[in-house]
Amino acid sequence: MTRDILSNLRPARDSRKKVKRIGRGQGSGHGGTATKGHKGAKARSGHKFKIWFEGGQMPLTRRVPKHGFRSRDRDESRIVNVGQIEDLITRKKIDGATITPEVLYKAGAIKRKDEKVKILADGTLTSKIQISAHAVSKAAQTKIEAVGGTVTLLAPATPAATA
Repeated sequence: MTRDILSNLRPARDSRKKVKRIGRGQGSGHGGTATKGHKGAKARSGHKFKIWFEGGQMPLTRRVPKHGFRSRDRDESRIVNVGQIEDLITRKKIDGATITPEVLYKAGAIKRKDEKVKILADGTLTSKIQISAHAVSKAAQTKIEAVGGTVTLLAPATPAATA
């Protein structure tokens, strides 16, 4: 019984298409130009445009304007002003005792824990603070020390060794 069923199995009607056999003469329905149209690079043998080729049109990489330059060796630091620190202290986001990059991260002043932090002198400072940062401007250091605070420079974070 099962043998009769298996031998009579057929795909559903119109569910299978005939394979397009290109370049097999006029009787195949795809003879002549073999579905390649007339003339031009695409009709020739050995045709192979690069995937980014735009047919002679000005390529996208040349059409888009380019601005500036970013060095791979740039030394990026997150800038935090003494005015921002004073604001964070008054809003009770951080206590005024010791301020480190991790404390600034938790307060939302910087976006990543492992970023280098540079303190600049914009704004006023009234709180006595002990601050640890990777870099401090001279003006910021004098403002911090003028209110009785201290500045500690952290060693720069070394990038992970690449093999």
